[in-house]
Amino acid sequence: MTAEYARTEWDRALEAFRAAALLLAHAGFDSAASRAYYAVFHAASALFALEGRTFAKHSALEAAVHRDLVKTGRWSADLGRDFSFCVDVRGVGDYGSEVRVDASQAKEATAAARRILVVVRGALPDEFPAVPDV
Repeated sequence: MTAEYARTEWDRALEAFRAAALLLAHAGFDSAASRAYYAVFHAASALFALEGRTFAKHSALEAAVHRDLVKTGRWSADLGRDFSFCVDVRGVGDYGSEVRVDASQAKEATAAARRILVVVRGALPDEFPAVPDV
C-alpha cells in the first residue's frame, strides 16, 4: 500500500480518537468505546499499510496484531491486551442489547487507544501528525 493510504488511515485513527474523547466527556460511553476501537483499528491499518498489507476483516487485523506485532516483540503483550480490550468493548458498545459499556470501560478503552496510537505514531513517517492530548 502507499504512504498516502497509510496517511488516510492515520488521519481516521486520530479523528476517531478525538471523537472517543469527546463522547467520553459527554457520557456517551457505548459510542466512546466504539470510537476508541476504530482509532486502534485505523492506527494498526496505517502501520500495516506501510508494509503493503491490508485486511478485509476486523478479525484478520486483530490476528495480525497478535501474530505480527505482539508475538514478534514489536508491541508489548500489554499493548496486545489493550487492542483486544478495545475489540471486546466495541462489541458491547455496538451490539450489546442488555449490557452497556460503563464509564470505567469507556475511559479504559480511550486510554488504551491512546497508548496504541502513541506506539504506532513512533513507527510512522515524521510528517504524520502527532497524537493529540485530549
